[in-house]
Amino acid sequence: MDLVIRNATLTDGSQHVDIAVKAGRIAAIGPALPVRGAQEIDAGGDLVTPPFVDAHFHMDATLSYGLPRVNASGTLLEGIALWGELKPHLTQQALIDRALQYCDWAVARGLLAIRSHVDICDDRLLAVEALLHVKKQVAPYLDVQLVAFPQDGLLRSATALANLKRAIAMGVDVVGGIPHFERTMADGAESVKILCEFAAEKGLRVDMHCDESDDPMSRHIETLAYHAQRLGMQGRVAGSHLTSMHSMDNYYVSKLLPLIRESGVAAIANPLINITLQGHHDTYPKRRGMTRVPEMLAAGIDVAFGHDCVMDPWYSLGSADMLEVAHMGLHVAQMTGQDAMRECFRAVTETPARILGLEGYGLEIGCHADFVVLDAADPIEAIRLRAARRFVIRRGKVVSRAASVRAQLDLPGRAAEVDFRLGR
Repeated sequence: MDLVIRNATLTDGSQHVDIAVKAGRIAAIGPALPVRGAQEIDAGGDLVTPPFVDAHFHMDATLSYGLPRVNASGTLLEGIALWGELKPHLTQQALIDRALQYCDWAVARGLLAIRSHVDICDDRLLAVEALLHVKKQVAPYLDVQLVAFPQDGLLRSATALANLKRAIAMGVDVVGGIPHFERTMADGAESVKILCEFAAEKGLRVDMHCDESDDPMSRHIETLAYHAQRLGMQGRVAGSHLTSMHSMDNYYVSKLLPLIRESGVAAIANPLINITLQGHHDTYPKRRGMTRVPEMLAAGIDVAFGHDCVMDPWYSLGSADMLEVAHMGLHVAQMTGQDAMRECFRAVTETPARILGLEGYGLEIGCHADFVVLDAADPIEAIRLRAARRFVIRRGKVVSRAASVRAQLDLPGRAAEVDFRLGR
């Protein structure tokens, strides 16, 4: 074998498992495999998981914090305005350089698949060209899926629809939208119809920024679910953010959730950004805006968590750490039960992989040999510690490694070091 991982713990709780890799795929998996590897790694009982997946990101804006100035109010609308100020001054090389730096961070964090929205309202399509270049360059070690995103509104921006079609023709993968940013509710609904019909005609997936608002009457997710079902697009459509659902009355939501489930539309929440940008018009009590994750999961709807932003006009923090995203989502959604915490881990691994339609994802024979060895015993401990990524493996090759976290102590009568893991 090319590689054998020994003594791994899997996310389902299986222990003392070996994983053998040949030609970039998992060839065998089980206890004490009677094979030898050209390279062998002792997981030491630590957790081995498929790689992290970010279902919602903006790579064209990442690492642009402070350009042309800092978001003083911290609001969504000022962030959009800032991005509008920056766009005329963007250069393709600067976009490429920042995106590649972020991809380096992602790999080091065990994040090996990213769905990134790319603004198509700049008629030059500089960002589209830049991210298509980045996608090709990083393909050996990171999967990038691009969404044609009309940041200024499909109908609000005169050239957005033509630009979106140009971007798809250039190789962008997914159709995006932002119906709540159109000038009227009617225009928002019309934009959803236009975009879904275009995607259905082309056989493409859809992922729309949908109802990123505190307004409980922003109900474009209803329209998105309707058209997904009407056009037979079940399993190929996602609504991102859905923060207005946080403010909707329970009666309406009781009707909405079955519609979303029947339509096969997935939901993508962005915990770090949703709780930061929503509620700015409130005094107290102050809403935090994240969508109804536990209720959607209970209704049988796929829910993933995205990072959304890292050091850009909307968010000044972040480091490509999807365990940080899961950690915040767990707290804000009050998902502290054992099963719920494990669901939050799935929201940054298995569920977004399913939403993106990633081929060969998982820890089964025949899957791509892509996985992460974490300095943790199980998914809950991984979230608690935001565990170090001891090894990140892509197609059977180690692409990143990091030391386990240890602190040296000099205390009378106490241990010489701590690793923050219970019972060790």
